[in-house]
Amino acid sequence: MSRFLSFVMALSFWAGALSAQDAGLARLMGGMIEDRRFGVTELQLDLSQGVPWRLFTLTDPNRLVLDFAEVDWQGTAPEDINQSDRVAALRMGVFRPGWSRLVAELAEPMAVDRAEMRVASDGAGAKLVLTLSSTDAKGFAAAAGQPADPTWVRTRPKARRVTPDPDRPLTIVLDPGHGGIDPGARRDGISEADLMLLFAQELREVLLRAGDYRVLLTRQEDRFVSLEGRVKFAHDAGADLFISLHADALSEGVAHGAAIYTLAEEASDAASAALAERHDRDDLLAGLDLSGTDDRVAQILMDLARLDNTPRSQALARHIVDGIESSLGHVHKDPLRQAAFSVLKSADIPSVLLELGFLSTQADLRNLQDPAWRAGMAEGIRDGLAAWLVEDAALSRLRRQ
Repeated sequence: MSRFLSFVMALSFWAGALSAQDAGLARLMGGMIEDRRFGVTELQLDLSQGVPWRLFTLTDPNRLVLDFAEVDWQGTAPEDINQSDRVAALRMGVFRPGWSRLVAELAEPMAVDRAEMRVASDGAGAKLVLTLSSTDAKGFAAAAGQPADPTWVRTRPKARRVTPDPDRPLTIVLDPGHGGIDPGARRDGISEADLMLLFAQELREVLLRAGDYRVLLTRQEDRFVSLEGRVKFAHDAGADLFISLHADALSEGVAHGAAIYTLAEEASDAASAALAERHDRDDLLAGLDLSGTDDRVAQILMDLARLDNTPRSQALARHIVDGIESSLGHVHKDPLRQAAFSVLKSADIPSVLLELGFLSTQADLRNLQDPAWRAGMAEGIRDGLAAWLVEDAALSRLRRQ
């Protein structure tokens, strides 16, 4: 199936389901992915009602993506649905406001042979049925590609200040990592996405009470926001600062305490490089087609960032580390790090990525769940920002205008 035909089919399925849309939120009542004979795999999803939907496939890794407007996934675990050896992993969750997404990572190239949503005559129930069959890598790649979405329109970024402006508040964008279909690190039933959203909301309140700040969050709920979308949000908001919040988990070794990252083409160490790769891979597994976009702009952004923005970001990182250490008494043994995080690749906004701790370390997990500890962390960040603003204002006259 060609990419064009695949897209036309997706639009037809999507439009055909519009008449079945109900005012309420559709619920997933059950589902199954099973392997049949002769290289065929079938996916069935039982919904409480018909909803608009679309499908497409992507490469690197090979995956099938299903978008719905909108499905409540609660109460159904991916492992309960996926009984197929040809589907290596299944992820479901909120993708963007009003949209849900299911991503099936494929263990081998598969082509979509049949796809239809059968809606009950009274509207009380619907069944989505997909049939996939084995294909070769060349055929899969030819059919793959994300359909254009006219609602995702790029806008010209607003001007940001290089010198202090007493007539308007400093705009700070806080970026709670992960969300929706991408829960991030998980341990003992606790997800990085939930913890970071909670902390971002608490930090926002601390900053709003502290000074003349305008504080915005890239997400206000448990929903997916792409790495590119997070950076775009900061640009559209006219952000003066961007702070991405995370709490990773290590598969090997032990790490403890907060660390902060700034942008660099070469990572400061192997662990930082691996962390940046994992964060970017989460965007891929959430069903985004990043092929050819990041590579085209990364070097240009990196070159621009080195001129003025990188020193400002590095100074911000140093002051935040000092503030956290003063407030909590400790940070990571090597707290200042560098890596090529895509979310930090804004050329004109000082940007840092703050790892508050590590869910894989019991002490850090306990701290992250402790409101008193989180309050101390927020106060440390607040104090670090205040110290950075004093230094940044003093150096502003030396920068290129």
